[in-house]
Amino acid sequence: MSKIYYTEDHEWILVEGDTGICGISEFAQEQLGDIVYVELPEPGTTVAQNDELAVVESVKAASEIYAPVSGEIIASNEDLVEDPAKVNADAMGDGWFFKIRISNAKELEGLLDKAAYDALTAGQS
Repeated sequence: MSKIYYTEDHEWILVEGDTGICGISEFAQEQLGDIVYVELPEPGTTVAQNDELAVVESVKAASEIYAPVSGEIIASNEDLVEDPAKVNADAMGDGWFFKIRISNAKELEGLLDKAAYDALTAGQS
């Protein structure tokens, strides 16, 4: 069964078994505006939770993307390099950034569920 979690830094992770698909939230892409550049992590990179591992740039700002959990990067969405606007079009789908093999599932317990994330972002626009 899949479950989605959020970080306070506006990343999301869709967990399927020991793998997570990660990106930035709809809220984050709306705040950033038109995304013009994405820098992705290399597959094979090992990261700790909260490590900076990607960058997204928009017409308004540049933002770091952090690892929601510890693990090994197993794939990056190379389509975003050619077409970063996919993040604006579908942040929670085709606009995913990377896939990670989760090394410590306990870290998921510290992340936010949808209701907690919605409460965090309420009134922040």
